[in-house]
Amino acid sequence: MPHGPARSHAPPTSPLRGWSLVVRGVAGGAFMGLANLVPGISGGTMLLAVGVYPQFIGAVAKASTLRFSPTALLLLACVGGGAAGAIAGGAGVIGTLLDGYPSAMYSLFIGLTLGGVPILWRMVQPLDRPVIGSAAGAIALMMLLAATDPERAGTGASSDAAAYAMLAVAGFSGGAAMILPGVSGAYLLLLLGQYRPIVDAVAAVASAARAGDADMAAAALFVLLPVAVGVGLGVVCVSNLVELLLERYRRTTLGFLLGLLLGSVVGLWPFAGVPSTAQAAAGAALALTGFAVSWTISRLGRAT
Repeated sequence: MPHGPARSHAPPTSPLRGWSLVVRGVAGGAFMGLANLVPGISGGTMLLAVGVYPQFIGAVAKASTLRFSPTALLLLACVGGGAAGAIAGGAGVIGTLLDGYPSAMYSLFIGLTLGGVPILWRMVQPLDRPVIGSAAGAIALMMLLAATDPERAGTGASSDAAAYAMLAVAGFSGGAAMILPGVSGAYLLLLLGQYRPIVDAVAAVASAARAGDADMAAAALFVLLPVAVGVGLGVVCVSNLVELLLERYRRTTLGFLLGLLLGSVVGLWPFAGVPSTAQAAAGAALALTGFAVSWTISRLGRAT
């Protein structure tokens, strides 16, 4: 009898090891990378879905304070490698689809975003005033952000220095969003007016590598280097903050994340006016497809 409870509690608390760590780390990184190309989809939610979110947060927090361990470094390498590969391979495709089929893509994005709701909904139960209040505040914040004009938000840079500073700020925002389930890094980049420049630069680097064009690669890297610096700072700062908040105010923090996830849908409405019946039906079908994909990923994360 004394041994039964110990065995039943071991699996949830035991760290990922070996191939489980590698496979789930690479898969989570790839999903996170693709999510960071798509406005409205949260990279942090993808890590949560495949079951490596707590380990990733802990690994970044340890590495940022120079507390290295082989397991943490392996996980960071797997997630980082998966994300880099997905971003390099998917940037051009995502940009092309957004240009050609914006309504269809944003309908899909809505479904993909809402597919992450069940994860956080289960985690915040039972609902109480702190959870509801933090969620409501987050929804209000996302509605305010949605009212911001993305086309005007990024036009204030009047010099190279200001442009590089804005790229670094955008990178910091994107890096922070990688860590927060329910917060879309690409959506924040869109609001800052830096989404297309960054996505186009990533696609240019990939094209330059295939063509052996050093000049094209150098021009794109001038855009990506300040972004990379900002991303690194954002990931480190927010990882440590989230680890602290989840430790001290877990359910209130999760309620806020749930509100961010729900509120982000406001800015993803795919139609400029009232859609026709055919447009509404197609949009609903794509949204349901996106929801099914995102929800299935979350189920896979729970199953392993």
